[in-house]
Amino acid sequence: MNTFCLVSQIIGTASISAIVIFVLAKLLTRHRRSQVEHSHGYAVLITGCDSGFGHHLARCLDLRGFVVFAGCLSPEGAGAQSLILQSSSNLKILKLDVTSDEDVQQAKETVQENLPEKGLWAVVNNAGISHWAEIEWSTIEDFRKVADINLFGSIRTSIAFLPLVRASKGRVVYVSSIFAFFNCLNLGAYSVSKRGLEAFADCLRVEMASFGVKVSIIQPGNFCQATNILKLKSGLDIWEKLDDERKQIFNRQYIELATEHFLSACTAGFKDANPVVNAMLHAVTSTQPKHRYLLVSAMETFFFHLFAFLPTFITDAAFSLSSIYATRTEMLYAK
Repeated sequence: MNTFCLVSQIIGTASISAIVIFVLAKLLTRHRRSQVEHSHGYAVLITGCDSGFGHHLARCLDLRGFVVFAGCLSPEGAGAQSLILQSSSNLKILKLDVTSDEDVQQAKETVQENLPEKGLWAVVNNAGISHWAEIEWSTIEDFRKVADINLFGSIRTSIAFLPLVRASKGRVVYVSSIFAFFNCLNLGAYSVSKRGLEAFADCLRVEMASFGVKVSIIQPGNFCQATNILKLKSGLDIWEKLDDERKQIFNRQYIELATEHFLSACTAGFKDANPVVNAMLHAVTSTQPKHRYLLVSAMETFFFHLFAFLPTFITDAAFSLSSIYATRTEMLYAK
């Protein structure tokens, strides 16, 4: 019996050692084969370049010598026109509404007709919108609109361009958010869209590994001030859309207070888009891009890394630390 146990231990140890050696060998091999060639001769497609992160990334990649296909919702708008004025002839504006099958297919044809020698290196799925309101202040159309852009827009674009990226063994990048895993009052529709986006990206990463394509997820924290993603609305805008039953629950005073609290929290975020743009650049150009780029303040980093491992009753309790939650409970049903 002792001999049997000893043999079993030896076999177990040997098996673990073999697995470790195999994994290390694969990592080393991957490292040797993942050298990104010089940017000249490669193209990158970016969605949502009218403003924000996509706009800045398009300019950065243009300066690095990539042929940039900058997808813009409004090609004649100020954002697209400023890109044309400030960039080289290697940057090309595409009319691209990611919710439109026709736009995506037309963009694909344009890209194929204008690809440089080395092909399409990366697709950066950056187009997105925000929506803030408690779930009962929202409609199914609110959820559908956010998901159609943030989630299905990225899926639609990815499926269309994957054959080109696969041919170059390139990259696919998704701009998500910390709210894909961190629940927050007033961001239900946005969180749903981003959590779905990360699920899609995770599945795609596993599938694309066989083809040498790398998939990265960018997870920005509060960068509202650095972009124009936050669409301003007043408490009155929300109140007027509520039916009589909900007006009895969510009184006008609370809605005004919640609106002020949310806008105040947004203005406390990063004012500079560079941390996110630099992460996007790394995901596109690094020889070893990360699977995820968590972009929060230094003080928040430990908390967000720990958050996923905490039991639900603790993570839910964390929200009670916010003053708005205590106020909310007191004011609900108040006349």
